[in-house]
Amino acid sequence: MSPEPTDLRGVIVATALPYKENPSAPAGLEVDYDRFAEHCDWLIGNGCRGVGPNGSLGEYSSLTDAERRKVIQVAVETVGDRGVVVAGVHGPGWHQAKHWAELAAEDGAHGLLSLPPTMYRASDAQVIEHYAKLSEVGLPIMIYNNPIDTKVDLRPDLVAEIAALPNISAIKEFSGDVRRLFAIKELCDIDVVAGADDVLFELMADGAVGWFAGFPNVFPRESVEIYEHMLAGRFVAARELYKHLVAVFRWDSRVEFVQAIKLSMDLVGRYGGPCRPPRGPLTAEHHAQVTADTGRAVAALEKHRAPAV
Repeated sequence: MSPEPTDLRGVIVATALPYKENPSAPAGLEVDYDRFAEHCDWLIGNGCRGVGPNGSLGEYSSLTDAERRKVIQVAVETVGDRGVVVAGVHGPGWHQAKHWAELAAEDGAHGLLSLPPTMYRASDAQVIEHYAKLSEVGLPIMIYNNPIDTKVDLRPDLVAEIAALPNISAIKEFSGDVRRLFAIKELCDIDVVAGADDVLFELMADGAVGWFAGFPNVFPRESVEIYEHMLAGRFVAARELYKHLVAVFRWDSRVEFVQAIKLSMDLVGRYGGPCRPPRGPLTAEHHAQVTADTGRAVAALEKHRAPAV
């Protein structure tokens, strides 16, 4: 039975996008749709509720229009009735975001993830108009607060105004300020979703009901286990797992998060691979630190799961 897309809760993975070398493709890298499909299948098979293609981690801004649409189509076809696909529809203006939202709806996505207008410091009225136009498409919308990158802060009072629009389901909170959850919930009824991996524990302890996540691309089973412990109030058990992963999770909040997550995937035997410009390779220092953080996490998890003797 297909999951009822009335909410965007659970562990929804902001999927990394694999490339393969092709001199005639943009920057010499062609989207590897077969590997992408296998990765989506692996995430769902490891208990994640869904996938979120065409987010920042999916390098949406480096894709051609044809690639951007096909990524959603492949995700929808792969996930089928086993989970949800929440399509990133970010755009500088509402007319662009709505275009991607309409295509996502046509192609079978279950929900939308949308930043406020990108590349422009929009006013409150312009932000509200942006989401009002998206709401006309009819899919559940997760609004995305990332004031670090967009320079537009979806403050709790502004969130309350947006939440009054039809089809606004959740907010991906990426400000890093865990105090925001209570401030938002005091003003409106909207699901708050952890948007940064390294504040998951704190936000869920305060009542977050979802996780739009980066490092489950690397550790999906353990991530789902942490989420389910937190949701059930088993905080001690969740903390025991979380403490092994939080150091590597911190890379989700850094400028180099895409490269870091892809490298971490490579290190655990998945395929992360290169990024398209403007993202270049990690510096030697960052490469060494991601490698060390991932290695410590893997070793700690192996020890954590080892049977007592």
